[in-house]
Amino acid sequence: MKKNPTAGYLVWRLATKWGALLDRALAPFGLTQAQFSVLATLYGVTRAGGQPSQRELSDHTGLDPVFVSKLVRTLEGNGLLRRTTDPADSRAVRLTLTDHGAEVAQAAGDRVMTLQEQLAEPLGGPASERTREFVATLTTLLDAPPPPDPGRNP
Repeated sequence: MKKNPTAGYLVWRLATKWGALLDRALAPFGLTQAQFSVLATLYGVTRAGGQPSQRELSDHTGLDPVFVSKLVRTLEGNGLLRRTTDPADSRAVRLTLTDHGAEVAQAAGDRVMTLQEQLAEPLGGPASERTREFVATLTTLLDAPPPPDPGRNP
């Protein structure tokens, strides 16, 4: 580890480490992290009674709409979801999980939750005060607006 690491360096290292572990956890399901994000979000929205559009799914996941469109095509090709034209707006595409997609989302989600619990153990577990503080700090960083001209001095 580098001497006197910056916050940015540590966040990058942690994201890389956790991302590699997530890749290994999702591999048995044939999913990438991005595909899982879309599938899990669709699963949650569907369970709550919703049928999101691709745009709504993009907004919810924070992924670029063009990227979500590519992910949706792949997931549809793998038989995990269906795209249908919104009867109220022919420009919008609504998404629904197939039965197989719901099964995969549930099983992969269970595996990811177990991994998240394991990753929180060094902080005292998922319900610990340290974990709550860590999540609050990460949320603050993620919610902050990006600088207008990244990397340039004013």
